Amino acid sequence: MSTGARNTGGALARRTRRTGGGMRRTRAGLAGAVILSLALGACGLKSGSSMVDEVSPGSVGKGEPLKGASLTVTSKNFSENIILGQMLGLIFKAAGAEVLDRTNLPGSISAREALVKGDADAIYEYTGTAWITYLGHADPIADPHEQWKAVRDEDRGNGVVWLPPSTLNNTYSLAISKKNNAKYKLKTLSDVAALAKKDPGAVTICVENEFASRQDGLPGMQKAYGMSLPAGNIKKMDAGIIYTQVSKSDSCLLGEVYTTDGRIKAMNLDLTVDDKRFFPNYNAAPAVNAKTFARYPVIADLLDPVTEKLTTPVAQKLNAKVDVEGQDPHLVALEWLVDEGFIKEG
Repeated sequence: MSTGARNTGGALARRTRRTGGGMRRTRAGLAGAVILSLALGACGLKSGSSMVDEVSPGSVGKGEPLKGASLTVTSKNFSENIILGQMLGLIFKAAGAEVLDRTNLPGSISAREALVKGDADAIYEYTGTAWITYLGHADPIADPHEQWKAVRDEDRGNGVVWLPPSTLNNTYSLAISKKNNAKYKLKTLSDVAALAKKDPGAVTICVENEFASRQDGLPGMQKAYGMSLPAGNIKKMDAGIIYTQVSKSDSCLLGEVYTTDGRIKAMNLDLTVDDKRFFPNYNAAPAVNAKTFARYPVIADLLDPVTEKLTTPVAQKLNAKVDVEGQDPHLVALEWLVDEGFIKEG
């Protein structure tokens, strides 16, 4: 099965994670998720490769506390999550473990099932995805730390241990080119709403098809901010095209983007702040199989310092290395961990 398969979520899923190329987030019903998860069992979900890097402890992993352990890391199949999955493997490897790399699984559901069933030991997961997609809640929690705590507490019953979250928040935003924003000076979504009321014709928005129709997308956002855009001002297109249109043309003043995407800085875009906190928080945090964590609680000590350094700007920079410059996610993860002093090569 191709790793380009679309991600799927439950009936209440507000979003699943992106695939490579067009970096598209897609959503499907529960039936689709079940079908895909069954299909994955026949696609070699248990396949993987050993991580063979020659790395040693830096500021973490001293004394090789995982020596003798055999651990499996996983990720979904979009650049950011693959990078984070590679970081897990490299940290475990430097701490003495033998590591099996099962990153780049096709979709959120497959990676989740691998973790819960014990086919994988750890993943960097997103709090919003867990709360809404896996745990089935319709409404997000506005405070990001409270969102994480709620996920941590409820997911214990599924055999998953959540370690402290990063401030890396891969959620939605509307972006505008710096050139156009020199004129409009839009800083928040409330500013966008005010402009739409003052000059409706000025606010054109490019979005993905599903974002244009879902209540957790454009319709809900308009309601939350008191906007009422004419249908002709809303243009639907593939996610990858949105960035180009906002940056290089006048057809879209604003575009739906993802806050950690590397193309935001590469294409000189400004993000508008969701000042009413309409969109869910998608903070990345290590999620560990409970049996694994009970056996190796030192995993928390290894990962907490790394997670603390993961911010939205850091993610944008690392993602750009893959999605803009074409670098390998594994090498991007290795370089960052070495540069930060967490591990050493050789």
